Amino acid sequence: MAERRVKQSKKSSEGDILALCNDGELWSPRFKEDAIYDIENKIYSYYVVIGRERVEIEVIDGRTGKCLRTDPDKTKKNNLDDLPYF
Repeated sequence: MAERRVKQSKKSSEGDILALCNDGELWSPRFKEDAIYDIENKIYSYYVVIGRERVEIEVIDGRTGKCLRTDPDKTKKNNLDDLPYF
């Protein structure tokens, strides 16, 4: 499975993640539905780097459907929310 590093995220006015981004990469931006498909079908994995640690982006079942977030075992926060806006 190929890997994609995420450096930015596109968010709605409510703070929901709409797209994963890495400026300059051909795949960027990758909209939420497409990234969810990639992860669930093991086509691509997506990750962020926090400090020196690599943190995987996962698909979870949220209140309104499937969502993207970082691994909750590695951090208490959703690091996607802390990324710069794309």
